Amino acid sequence: MRLFRHYTDLPDDARGAVVAIGNFDGIHRGHQAIIGEAGRVAQAGGRRLAVLTFEPHPRQVFQPGAPPYRLTPLRIKTRNIEELGVDDLFVLHFDEALAAIGAEDFVMEVLVRGLAASHVVVGYNFSFGHRRLGNVELLQAMASREGFGLTSVSPVESPEGITFSSTVIRDLLQRGEPGRATALLGRFWEIEGRVEGGDKRGRTIGFPTANVPLGEYIVPAHGVYAVRAGVDRGAETVWYDGAANLGRRPTVDGRSVTLEVHLFDFDGDLYGEHLRVAMVERLRAEKKFDGLDALKAQIARDCEAARAILARPAADSAAGGGG
Repeated sequence: MRLFRHYTDLPDDARGAVVAIGNFDGIHRGHQAIIGEAGRVAQAGGRRLAVLTFEPHPRQVFQPGAPPYRLTPLRIKTRNIEELGVDDLFVLHFDEALAAIGAEDFVMEVLVRGLAASHVVVGYNFSFGHRRLGNVELLQAMASREGFGLTSVSPVESPEGITFSSTVIRDLLQRGEPGRATALLGRFWEIEGRVEGGDKRGRTIGFPTANVPLGEYIVPAHGVYAVRAGVDRGAETVWYDGAANLGRRPTVDGRSVTLEVHLFDFDGDLYGEHLRVAMVERLRAEKKFDGLDALKAQIARDCEAARAILARPAADSAAGGGG
């Protein structure tokens, strides 16, 4: 997959594609339906399949002081999109200047003159342009006028009748329900980052941990989780079962929120390594214990519970590509 950070002066073979457009934070099953429909149109017409998205997330521009919000920062979003068979990914820098472009001007400048899109696919509630005044109806009118095709994808629901939505997934994670979030995403939700040095307290009680910064990720419910942890090994990701604590570590008077991951049956140094942490199931809420001995005993029980959960067949879906 090719990545473009602009929409002008493109090579000829990057123009004329079928283009799926959206923020696509999470690349959940609803997003997959939009990109999948674009793929079907592209295949039928012998066109390239492209995705147009925006970085940073508009919320970071309009609400810079708001708490972290992202389900999938750009690195993960790019990987998830590539896994859907996309040929070209256009990532436009979202700032106040882009937000100020009128809806019709956006269509003409970006979709018509820039990308020369042959067909555009969006979600049913897609909005764009200055003050978000552009919508599917406007796109349809301009598509008819400018000669490109348009498909609007209807809401996609789970068997339980839940509409696939980034907002719903964020809510589930903040309620400590990563299993239900998995059902909407179609994969485990991940946090990934470069392992940082910590106070090495876990090593002294027999449970060494890798500290992964949360960065711009939304912060899920604090607590202990069964996880699968992927370690980069060249072009491959090697997966390990594990348990993780996400929170402030009240037993040792922790202050900042941290994600500490203990990998089962792993012997090695992870400092500076890139680690993918797939959140499988929340075991319990975070709590304060009466000293390190009580904490150590509880961690042993947590690890036993995590091993049992991760032995289930459903947990194997993270192996070799948890995100």
